[in-house]
Amino acid sequence: MTQKDNNQWVNNAIRKIDADYQRSADTHLIKLELPSLDGIDIYLKDESTHPTGSLKHRLARSLFLYALCNGWIKEGTTIIESSSGSTAVSEAYFARLLGLPFIAVVPRKTARKKIEQIEFYGGKAHFVDSPAAIYDESRRLAKELNGHYMDQFTYAERATDWRGNNNIANSIFDQMKLERFPVPSWIVMSPGTGGTSATIGRYIRYQMQPTQLCVVDPENSVFHDYFMQRDNTITGNTGSRIEGIGRPRVEPSFIPDVIDEMRKIPDAASVATVHWLERIIGRKAGASTGTNLFGVLQIAAEMKARGETGSIVTLLCDSGERYLDTYYNAEWIEENIGDLSAYTEKLEQLEHSGQW
Repeated sequence: MTQKDNNQWVNNAIRKIDADYQRSADTHLIKLELPSLDGIDIYLKDESTHPTGSLKHRLARSLFLYALCNGWIKEGTTIIESSSGSTAVSEAYFARLLGLPFIAVVPRKTARKKIEQIEFYGGKAHFVDSPAAIYDESRRLAKELNGHYMDQFTYAERATDWRGNNNIANSIFDQMKLERFPVPSWIVMSPGTGGTSATIGRYIRYQMQPTQLCVVDPENSVFHDYFMQRDNTITGNTGSRIEGIGRPRVEPSFIPDVIDEMRKIPDAASVATVHWLERIIGRKAGASTGTNLFGVLQIAAEMKARGETGSIVTLLCDSGERYLDTYYNAEWIEENIGDLSAYTEKLEQLEHSGQW
C-alpha cells in the first residue's frame, strides 16, 4: 500500500468514527430523589446508554482516534487491548466499524456476558490467569502479530482532550446549568485506568471551577495507597473484585495531583449500594457505580451534618445486566463478597434520616 492509499484509508476511518459519534446523543443526567438529604442534590451521569453500554465507549473512541492520527493503525492492523472487559467491548465495536481484527487480553474471571459482547462485535478473547499478566501478554501478542497494542492504561489520560471538545466533564457542567446548584460541590469518580479522573480534574482547573474531585477506590487496588504515599512501585497480588475499576499496579494514566481527596470503599458496600440503587431508580447497575455512589452518600451525609447545601455528580458506569451471574447472584455474593447486611442497614438509615 502506498502512503497516499494509507492516508486515504486513515481519513476514511476517522470519518467513520466521527459519523458514528454524530449519530449518538449525549448521556442522561439522572437526579436521585432523596428527601432525607434536602438541600443536597445528587446526580448520576448514565454512561450505560452508549452504544456499547458503558463509560468505556468514550475512551475507546478517543484511543482509536489517537492511534489513527499517530499513524499506529493502518488498514488490516490487528488491535490488541488489555482489559477487564468493558473497554474491550467498546474497542471491539470500533474495530468492527473499521474492519480490523481485535483481540482482548482479559482475566479468566471476567464476566461471561462481557466476553459474549466482545465476540458479538467480532472480537476474540485471549485469557490469562493473573490480572497482572494482561500487560506483558498484550505486548507479546502485538509483536507476534505485527499488530497495535492500544494500552488504555498508558494512553487514557492523553487521548482525550481535557480542555473541552465535549468530553465527559464538559458534558456534566453543560447539563448542570439549569439545576438548583449548577456548579457541583463535588464530582466523585472511581479509577480504572485513571483517564476519566484525569480528564475531569484537569477540566475543573482549566475552567477555574470551585468543584472538588473525590476519587473512590475499591479493595485490592493500589491507587489509594499511591495517592497517600506517592510510591509508584506499589503493587498488589490480587485483582479487584469490582470489575472495571481498581488496579494491582499504579497505571501511567492515573494523575494524583488533579485529585482533591481519595477514599477506600469496601467491596461489600459497593455491591450493597447497587442493590439499594435498583430499588430507588428501578434499574440495575454495575458494582463500580456502587463504589461511586457509596462515596457520594458519605460526602452528602457529611455535608448535611455541617449544614452545607450543594450538588454532587457521579457516574453510572454500566448496566447491571452484564453482572447477573455475579453481583446479582446471591450465591456468588456470599462466596466472593460476603455479608452485605451491615451496609444495607447503613443505606436504609441514610435514606430515612440523612445520617449514617
